[in-house]
Amino acid sequence: MRRPGRLRTIPAMIRDKSATKPAKGAPRKGAAKKTAPAKAAKADVAKTTKALAGKKGIIAVASPSFRRERALIKRGIWPVAGCDEAGRGPLAGPVVAAAVILDPDRIPRGIDDSKRLTAEEREKLFDKICATAQVSVAVASPSRIDRDNILRASLWALKRAVVALPEAPRHVFVDGRDRLDTACDCEAVIGGDGIVLSIAAASIVAKVTRDRLMCALAQDCPGYGFEQHKGYGVPEHLDALNRLGPTVHHRSFFAPVAAARAKHMPWTIEPVPDLFAVTEVEMQVEASVEIDASSSL
Repeated sequence: MRRPGRLRTIPAMIRDKSATKPAKGAPRKGAAKKTAPAKAAKADVAKTTKALAGKKGIIAVASPSFRRERALIKRGIWPVAGCDEAGRGPLAGPVVAAAVILDPDRIPRGIDDSKRLTAEEREKLFDKICATAQVSVAVASPSRIDRDNILRASLWALKRAVVALPEAPRHVFVDGRDRLDTACDCEAVIGGDGIVLSIAAASIVAKVTRDRLMCALAQDCPGYGFEQHKGYGVPEHLDALNRLGPTVHHRSFFAPVAAARAKHMPWTIEPVPDLFAVTEVEMQVEASVEIDASSSL
C-alpha cells in the first residue's frame, strides 16, 4: 500500500518542471545578455553577406592590417615603410613606384589594395595619405625598361622611392617576391598590398600617380586612348598600335609593340644575323683549301 504523501508530491514535481521549462523558441533565462554580442556579430556578417550577394564574382576578403608594423614598433623599430609599384604589365608608359611611412596615430580609414578600390576611392585616399604620412615616388621610364628589362627597372624605381623618403626607414615591406637592396632590413611579402597596410597605401599612391601621368600623355599622343586604358594591352590599344604605330612612350621589346614597329618603321629594326647560314665566300674558301690540299699530294 502506497503512502498518501507520495501520491501528492509526484504531480507537484511534474508541475514544477513544466513551469520552469521555457516555451519552444523562447530564450532561456539569462541567455539574452550572453548571446547579444554574438547576435550582433552575426547580424553584421549577415548584412555584409547580403550586400555582396547581389554582386557576381565578388568574394569577401580581409582588409590589410597594421599588425606587422605594430609588431616592429613594439620592438623599438621605427620608422617602417611599405612600398609598391604600378605599371609592370602595360605596353606603354613608365613604371611608378611609391614608398609610404604611415603615422600610427593618423591612419586614414578605408586603405586597401588599390585593385579593390574604385578610381574615386583611390583619389580620396591618395589625398588623405599624402596629408598624414611620409610619401615618396620614383619613376622608371620606358627607355630604362627597354634597357634593363621590366623587373630590374621596377626594382630600381622601388629602391629610389625608399631612398627618397623624408625620413630613412629602419624596416621596409615590399610587395612581391624580390627584396630590395636597401640600407635597412627589407621584407618581401607576396600579395603584400592585400596584407600589409603600408604596402596597400603605397599601392594607392603609385596607382593614382601613374594614372595621372598616363592622362597627361594622352594629350600629347591623341588617338591611343591612354586616358582610358592607361597603356594596358586592351583591344582598343592594340588596334591603335596597328593603325598608328608605336610612340616614344611605348616599350619597344614588348611583343605587340615590336610587331607594330616592324610594320610602321621597318628601317629601325636591326637584322639579326643567322649563325647557321653559309655564305658564298665561306664556300669558296673551303673549296680552295680542298684544292690546295689535293695538289700537295
